[in-house]
Amino acid sequence: MLFHTHLFIFGFLPVTLAAFFIAAKVNRRLPIFVLIAASLIFYAYWMPEVTLLLLGSIVFNYLAGLFLQSDRPKAIRRLGIIAAITVDLGLLAYFKYAGFFTETLHAVTGFGPGPLDIILPIGISFYTFTQIAYLVDSYKGEVKEKSFSSYVLFVTFFPHLIAGPVLHHKEMMPQFADPNTYRFNWLRITLGALLFAIGLWKKVVFADTMAPWANEAFNAADAGVVPEFYTAWGGSLAYTLQIYFDFSGYSDMAVGLGLMFGIILPINFDSPYRSLSIVDFWRRWHMTLSRFLRDYLYIPLGGNRNGDVSRYRNLFLTMLLGGLWHGASWLFVVWGALHGLYLIIAHLWGQAGLSLQRFVGKTAAPFAGWALTMFAVIIAWVFFRATTITGAGDMLGGMAGMNGADPAVLMNFLADPRLWGVGSPIIVMLAAVLLPNSMWVVRQAERFLTGNKRAAILGGGLLTGAAAFVGLIFIGAQNEFLYFQF
Repeated sequence: MLFHTHLFIFGFLPVTLAAFFIAAKVNRRLPIFVLIAASLIFYAYWMPEVTLLLLGSIVFNYLAGLFLQSDRPKAIRRLGIIAAITVDLGLLAYFKYAGFFTETLHAVTGFGPGPLDIILPIGISFYTFTQIAYLVDSYKGEVKEKSFSSYVLFVTFFPHLIAGPVLHHKEMMPQFADPNTYRFNWLRITLGALLFAIGLWKKVVFADTMAPWANEAFNAADAGVVPEFYTAWGGSLAYTLQIYFDFSGYSDMAVGLGLMFGIILPINFDSPYRSLSIVDFWRRWHMTLSRFLRDYLYIPLGGNRNGDVSRYRNLFLTMLLGGLWHGASWLFVVWGALHGLYLIIAHLWGQAGLSLQRFVGKTAAPFAGWALTMFAVIIAWVFFRATTITGAGDMLGGMAGMNGADPAVLMNFLADPRLWGVGSPIIVMLAAVLLPNSMWVVRQAERFLTGNKRAAILGGGLLTGAAAFVGLIFIGAQNEFLYFQF
């Protein structure tokens, strides 16, 4: 079930909200079971055939967590966590990467079955990472969780189940135990509706209007049509905007939905296209995944504890594996490797005491930093979006001017009516860079509405009506969120 569908907005969401708060009047634990049931229905609507896999994973990791939280000797618990994580990664590897590895083996050696027809369970990467974090925290003694129902809700809570944010157990379980979570609150409903409406706009007005521009250019390149300069840059810029507003829109909607139910989910984006360096970009982009990779991969690998060479190796491996996490393709590996190299170069640049201000002056330095960061990010997105190495190479060749520049393409672009609409590339780019981020808007709204119940009720009604208007007017083809495939 998609967040930006009429079924979800006008059916699933209001029914679930009503059932949740009615249940809270009966018993404090009952709303947890309402949310579990709603979340499983939400997931089964997508792929009923793999819902049992999700439930099996939850039971296995809950029991493994109890084992790791026990007073058994550390050596025994160490074997336990190795075995549990091996099972989790083994399932993920089978469903997500088995076809990729057999195809690669067949291409290199001529042996093996080649590609395998395996259904990829939606959300498996996110709920696997979420539960691995839980296992590690249990092993470290940072988790003492006995409630099976609370653990099931932690994993399945429908706003984050399909595409994140990636959660830490310790930031969610106290909320499930807090009685205030289950009390109806107009301010939370209003702010959640505002954030949901912002995310809805990002998806259906901005991201989905960028999709045709990006698809046309990349699909042609993957099919062997060599793009010229304007086509290549137009498609790459369109995808750069599409993926940001698509995933940022989903994250806003997820956080907004959580807030409606009294649950505060972590923020995933902080205006990353304003970044003045690649290091700053990764502090702002997919923040919960960056946190996971840092805490559960980079630091266990050794982090920066053993000198610069070890630090850069660990940084590169972390980004490389982060790229592979996104999908079973060498193109994702290249994307991760590029960002690993970017970060190494940025740290070397800083260690050498160099700065852009020294080369371009104090006034131009921020713009130069932003332009260089965006250029690096756009180049890497080409590998993320393309489906063939040849297609990615042709797109980059076109962007470099190697395939010529046809003025007619530029003139047709300028004459395209889509260029001057609400979702035009120019307006969308300005929105990505200049508009205040979603959480700033919500914080300002909270300051205005706090202590004013009447304003909160009126605001909630107006925002719900605005979201309904967007749903009715702009929702068209109902494209899936891009991160559902990762």
